[in-house]
Amino acid sequence: MYKIGILASTKGTDLQAIIDEMKDGKMPGIEIAIVLSNKKNAYALERARLQEIKAFFVDPEGKTREQYDEELARILIEHKVDLVCLIGYMRILSPSFVHKFPRRIINVHPALMPKHSGPGYFGANVHEEVIKHGEKESGCTIHFVEEGVDSGEIIAQEKVTLAPDETPQSLKEKVQALEKKLYPEVIRRFDKGEI
Repeated sequence: MYKIGILASTKGTDLQAIIDEMKDGKMPGIEIAIVLSNKKNAYALERARLQEIKAFFVDPEGKTREQYDEELARILIEHKVDLVCLIGYMRILSPSFVHKFPRRIINVHPALMPKHSGPGYFGANVHEEVIKHGEKESGCTIHFVEEGVDSGEIIAQEKVTLAPDETPQSLKEKVQALEKKLYPEVIRRFDKGEI
């Protein structure tokens, strides 16, 4: 069984897409071993629990970034995770964490990297910047996580065309629809040894 561990801070819409594909039999031999969050009320935890997937809030209060990441790494290793997937995870991982899972941590970014990525580019502000710069297209990127912010090698991208009256919210919805298809596909490619 190929085991994935999820780090999430938000609603977990991409997590739901992965769960749905598993329920539809489209991800045979792959299981979500654990979902961890730094936010007690992250809906991603609830999504996991509704499917009887182990899900835990790991409290960052009073811990250094390294101490917190050490705790996360210990839990992921205990659950024999093959791949760590960041889904709306709003913390920067420490170098020591990244080194424990070389080329085994992936993230989805809501733009076509290397454009509109790096420190400060997350959430709605990514879509605002894409529109502000007059881009004709945007999309999503799944990439390896390295020590730098959004500095890892690109694994896969999907594109979408911007409408003349595009808003950050409408663009977010278009990009999220792409993410929901691309994230499960990339996980399948890891399981098959294609990546």
